[in-house]
Amino acid sequence: MMSLIEVRGLCYAIDNRSIFDHIDLDVKQGKITAIMGPSGTGKTTLLRMIGGQLRPDGGTITMDGQNISTLNRRALYTLRQRMGMLFQSGALFTDMTVFDNVALPIRVHTTLPETYVRDLVLMKLQAVGLRGARDLMPSQLSGGMARRAALARAVALEPEIVMYDEPFAGQDPIGMGVLLKLIKSLNETMGMTSVIVSHDVAETAQIADYIYLLADGKIVCHGTPDHLLQHKDPHVCQFMQGLADGPVAFDFPASDLRSDFGCA
Repeated sequence: MMSLIEVRGLCYAIDNRSIFDHIDLDVKQGKITAIMGPSGTGKTTLLRMIGGQLRPDGGTITMDGQNISTLNRRALYTLRQRMGMLFQSGALFTDMTVFDNVALPIRVHTTLPETYVRDLVLMKLQAVGLRGARDLMPSQLSGGMARRAALARAVALEPEIVMYDEPFAGQDPIGMGVLLKLIKSLNETMGMTSVIVSHDVAETAQIADYIYLLADGKIVCHGTPDHLLQHKDPHVCQFMQGLADGPVAFDFPASDLRSDFGCA
């Protein structure tokens, strides 16, 4: 199956701390690919690189053969029209109604008359169960409703690829179940490709076709959810089983403890 996005030899560091150390991964067209790993391993950073917000120190990220980091402003703007993004916070505009939030990308990127815009927005809101909330402000929504409204906005232009940044964070069990169903059904019915960044093992494993596990700047394992859940590697077991002790350290890298307390 063809890869919509290819990452090859990706390197990136912040303050001399390696985030990615020559990683390779593929996002297959029409599939749900999950990027998982402990907090601070660069999962959201990778999404920002796919969107062209950050440039790698080395390696390439290509979409349909286009090297994203070398595109000029106009070409990147065009490419982003093929992408949708569900931010971790939802990132709804607080001074706009739910309707206007979802309508925004359609109004910015197309010249459709308002009658068509209205129909498209209501269709997307219907798909996420919020057609009746179209006139509400974001402050009037629950956390789960806000996430679904943001999802409607992310798919408003029916993009080829949708990226989800921690979509299940802070969701109650019902809201989480609704989001799982929505992501899976939207991917299938709209023929989209999805990339999910998450550390929610059980939920992500339910819908992902393929998982990449990041730790210490490397991809320590990749495969189907069943493959990772049965894997014996210590890195994989620690994350997939939620173990406190293992090769992934709890402490953020720091200098020797004695130096902070003036000890010789």
